[in-house]
Amino acid sequence: MRQKSRSLGRPRQNQTTKPTKMIILDTATKLFIQHGYKIVSMDDVAKECNITKATVYYYYSTKAELFTDAMVHMMQRIALRISQILATDAPLKARLYQLVKIQLSATIDVDMGSFMRDAKTHLSDQQLQMMKESEEQMYEAVENVLIEAMNKGEIPKFDPKFATHSFMSLLNVGNYRDAQSQSIFSSIDEATKQIVDFYLRGLGVQ
Repeated sequence: MRQKSRSLGRPRQNQTTKPTKMIILDTATKLFIQHGYKIVSMDDVAKECNITKATVYYYYSTKAELFTDAMVHMMQRIALRISQILATDAPLKARLYQLVKIQLSATIDVDMGSFMRDAKTHLSDQQLQMMKESEEQMYEAVENVLIEAMNKGEIPKFDPKFATHSFMSLLNVGNYRDAQSQSIFSSIDEATKQIVDFYLRGLGVQ
């Protein structure tokens, strides 16, 4: 019996290893975060993955398409991680501490605001919408926990969306870098404590 031929251009896939598309996504995410959208090329991604550029183009026809998928995938993983952290039985303050510390540890060397502004100038409206929807998943994960905390009396009642966006905005402060690429905070631990304490005091929690 003749072996079924694979589609022309389709890369060989070892079933015992990580799927090629996931290798490309994870590698591209790392490169985009480290160097920014403009600097990274499809060739850079291929070299880092140790595959041909044709293989990258088999899965993604443009860099903008690859970037969008990489960012959407990253945000979905973050949303899942947020949900897992906030779903524990620990006090709200402890859960927020853990969430902020993990998030800042993953993005400590990146000014996420500048990074996203730079990238968005190269994306289509549809690609921007896909990223926006994934971003909303992260916000919803936080909002659901804050609503639960309000219902339990752990924190005063506020508009949950306002409370969520306030928290996420403070989280972005942890990634801020000045003209000399210096952070406001001396360490991730200090940033975590300052952000969570400031946020909870703003909600009226001592």
